[in-house]
Amino acid sequence: MGQAPSSLAEPSVRDTSMFLWSPEFLDCESIDFEDGDYDFTGDLPDDCLAHVFNFLSAGDRKRCSLVCKRWLFVDGQNRHRLSVHAKAEILPFLPCMFDRFDSVTKLALRCDRRSLSMSNEALVMVSVRCSNLTRVKLRGCREITDLGMESFARNCKNLRKLSCGSCNFGAKGINAILEHCMILEDLSVKRIRGIHELAEPIQLSSSSSLRSICLKELVNGQVFESLIATRTLRKLKIIRCLGNWDRVLEMKGDGNSSLTDIHLERLQVSDVGLSAISKCSNLETLHIVKTPECSDLGLASVVERCKLLRKLHIDGWRTNRISDCGLMAVAKHCLNLQELVLIGVNATHTSLSAIARNCKKLERLALCGSGTIGDTEIGCIAEKCVGLKKFCIKGCLISDVGIKALALGCPKLVKLKVKKCRLVTHEVREWLRERSILVVSMDGDETNGTGIVDGGDQRVLETVVEDLPPVADGNGGVEVAGVSRLGLAMLKAKLGLIAGRNLVACTFRRWSQGEEANSSI
Repeated sequence: MGQAPSSLAEPSVRDTSMFLWSPEFLDCESIDFEDGDYDFTGDLPDDCLAHVFNFLSAGDRKRCSLVCKRWLFVDGQNRHRLSVHAKAEILPFLPCMFDRFDSVTKLALRCDRRSLSMSNEALVMVSVRCSNLTRVKLRGCREITDLGMESFARNCKNLRKLSCGSCNFGAKGINAILEHCMILEDLSVKRIRGIHELAEPIQLSSSSSLRSICLKELVNGQVFESLIATRTLRKLKIIRCLGNWDRVLEMKGDGNSSLTDIHLERLQVSDVGLSAISKCSNLETLHIVKTPECSDLGLASVVERCKLLRKLHIDGWRTNRISDCGLMAVAKHCLNLQELVLIGVNATHTSLSAIARNCKKLERLALCGSGTIGDTEIGCIAEKCVGLKKFCIKGCLISDVGIKALALGCPKLVKLKVKKCRLVTHEVREWLRERSILVVSMDGDETNGTGIVDGGDQRVLETVVEDLPPVADGNGGVEVAGVSRLGLAMLKAKLGLIAGRNLVACTFRRWSQGEEANSSI
């Protein structure tokens, strides 16, 4: 219904073939174009065909594998990533599955809460069939025990990354992984029921190459103390884990740490823990999120010693324990700061002016949920942050005056997000349309428009495409093709959905990842 005839939209077999092949490579006399049965991939080497498959999504690859036996074979031999619904009834199908996909190096095993998960026997069979696994993710595999993890570790000694969540094995299974997988670099543990109050300590061998640890929602995460204290560790993330963490962080702060990235969220940690972190002289990224016992004193001790700090995220949770005093220390010592996020922190003109004046390299700034930030504070940022490229503000007392000051005072500003600022009107968007080229997101963009301020249709299209989630092209790149008038409308709708997500988490994650890929900031 409502579609044009297929004869007008679909090229003929001859037209399609002529686009694929240049005349000098075609023997037109021996090929019957009207037949339509000629396989143009018949003379294509398997490696080239596999490279073409890499540009396809998982669903398209599944459909391609049904075309013929050769495509089925090539797809299976070159499929390196696999995600399996790890139900108990999958056991008899594992041999034939991994006979086909015998080159898998990255495997995800997931089971929902309502289903019985795969057992130790199935996990051991997977480890035998896929001995070259480098990355494994276990989610909801509640039937796997410490014994199964030990057998798995013995067979998969090339493992570099392990992520497990909502499983029932405990410290013995983790210790088996650390003992046998000597080149393990990344360990993520979330909601593991076997890590309880009586769990044995996690032991780390002296030859371990562990670089990253993520602990999330654990009852007794302190058993990982020896891992956190290792000198090779570069990234540490602890989120919503029970107990006091000051003593564990003190074990890390010995002055010889290689840590560059620390994320502490919803923890019982105080200025004592922050003082220990301050001894990590190589620290570049610090997140202090909803830790009510941390104050200006602890923050000042960190910024005074960590001269390489580039990214600082603070969620003060409106406790007012981190205020102008701590932010003045940031302005004084963090001269290399490039990204600053302040949530629930009542910063004033005094501290923001000092940060804008001293932090000349600041490119990304977010101010959210503050009752003390108004047009005056935004004016000082606009006047002194000449290098600012991205700015987010949410739930603050600014008006159109502050937004206009930013547009006029920050010559490098390219992206602007304004949310839940009641004094900001949509009239400022029209003003920006006449004076600048910005990617703007404001309240109401989900229904009233795309939030793009620009002077030409072509640039609008390019900006919309730029802000959408990228589509992998199979070669580490990004491709957006076939944008029509209808496609543009769909893109606008998707952009509106994106704008409605969490402001700071969605925006700064994309900005940081995109820029780190293009530069070594």
